[in-house]
Amino acid sequence: MTTTKRIRNFSIIAHIDHGKSTLADRLLEYTGTVEKRQMSEQLLDSMELEKERGITIKAKAVRMSYKRPNGEEYIFNLIDTPGHVDFTYEVSRALAACEGALLVVDAAQGVEAQTLANCDLAKALDLKLVPVLNKVDLPAADPEGVEEQIFDVLHILEDSIYASAKSGKGTLEVLEAIVDKIPAPSGSDDKPLAALIFDSLFDPYRGVILYLRVMDGMIKKGSRVKFFSTELEVIVEEVGVMTPKRIPAKQLAAGEVGYLVCGIKDIHSVRVGDTITETANPVKKSLPGYKPAKSVVFAGIFPVNPADYPSLKGALEKLNLEDCSFNYTIDTSKALGFGFRLGFLGLLHMDIIKERLEREFNLALIVTAPNVVFNVKKKGESEYKTIDNPANFPHYGDIDSIREPYVDVTIILPTNYQDAVLTLLKDRRGIYKDIEYVPGQRLIIRYELPMSEIVFDFYDRLKSVSRGYASFDYTPSIEREADLVKLEILVHADAVDALSSIVHKDKAQLMGRGMCEKLKELIPRQQFEVALQASVRGRVVARETIPA
Repeated sequence: MTTTKRIRNFSIIAHIDHGKSTLADRLLEYTGTVEKRQMSEQLLDSMELEKERGITIKAKAVRMSYKRPNGEEYIFNLIDTPGHVDFTYEVSRALAACEGALLVVDAAQGVEAQTLANCDLAKALDLKLVPVLNKVDLPAADPEGVEEQIFDVLHILEDSIYASAKSGKGTLEVLEAIVDKIPAPSGSDDKPLAALIFDSLFDPYRGVILYLRVMDGMIKKGSRVKFFSTELEVIVEEVGVMTPKRIPAKQLAAGEVGYLVCGIKDIHSVRVGDTITETANPVKKSLPGYKPAKSVVFAGIFPVNPADYPSLKGALEKLNLEDCSFNYTIDTSKALGFGFRLGFLGLLHMDIIKERLEREFNLALIVTAPNVVFNVKKKGESEYKTIDNPANFPHYGDIDSIREPYVDVTIILPTNYQDAVLTLLKDRRGIYKDIEYVPGQRLIIRYELPMSEIVFDFYDRLKSVSRGYASFDYTPSIEREADLVKLEILVHADAVDALSSIVHKDKAQLMGRGMCEKLKELIPRQQFEVALQASVRGRVVARETIPA
């Protein structure tokens, strides 16, 4: 049995595409966890979409054993996290299971918005951060300048490790730093069992497989355990470790990371972030977990062929077992028939779910324009009502006030694109908070923006005005009252519910005109004249006519 002194639990955090998965590959290779002949690029990113887009979508855990040059052996548990802003909830629960993190920064690109956000998450959990400058062998690399940024922007005083994950340079230094700088777990085997669930997946034969980190106590096959928040009691069928394959073990002791099988068939009876304890000797209070994932973007998903509705229903149920971070409810539309309304963590999350439904379940889908949640108060009522679908918006004459969600936006970019980006933020109804200049001709812009202004095409516009140099991150903030209206599109005098959207009053005419022009291009000509109109509060604000 390994003492906790010889265990290190750590995560790798980075901005998207800074070489996090490649560094994980080198660590697996160097420690001999995976044989050379089984090695493939982005080994931990097992999903086809992850490999194709070069991003991590799902958190993974892997156990490595490392033998130091002096002969001492250590067990490393690496919990690999996604890098994109939409998957922050994955990162937060993975970090809760660690004592430290490798902060990977691209030596050519420097500190980016997501680096800053993930670094703040890690600091809030009091993790030890080890900075690693990756891609130092690139011609454009400026390791000294980026090290200064790490000091000025992230306030990390540690010396950085110079590495190149592609060539393997610096891998030994990274492994040694994990041993020397990241603290060992502090738990004890003698205390009552307390284990944190940081992820789960569904196996059709074995039921829910839980990934957990044991904080205190010991868990073994045959133990009777209970879940703190749902009070579900089960018998442990199997425990084990991931190397990346699942290997059964006799027990998991304090400080260890592994998996647990209890034959649970309903994933909704288990909450990620929950605490597992022994029924006979339970702990008094749960471990500090994380908040449940909160959907911020909503869209309707409908099958192109209405006969595929039962297949779509089954596909959503199966996908929700694996990724419980999106939610869905039944939705109907006069134009599109039966479908579902889905809530996502962000636009990339929506894109990934749609693509997985199409690929893995062979479905042809129509997705309505994304929108956010609004709180509406009717005249004569004291309570605000939550509305996530523009089709359910009350009549404009009954509305007293509308509140919309805002987000805190952090943008990091080179100084020469400052004017273009500030103009874009002003155009999107942004509220100025702060601008900070950092070494290397860069600046950090902090603004408050309405979430509804981000979901349309904000990210694409930001990339185009900054020529791809701006990096962007957001966190949900507060709600503010706004002058919003429902923009309805009428085709031949009939309102099409799937095309209606909630927009700011000042932009309604412009957006209405754009929609009508686009529809004129797309709708084929008929035997009669077809009028396309955009209507706001019963008044037509734009019109196009498709000639007969």
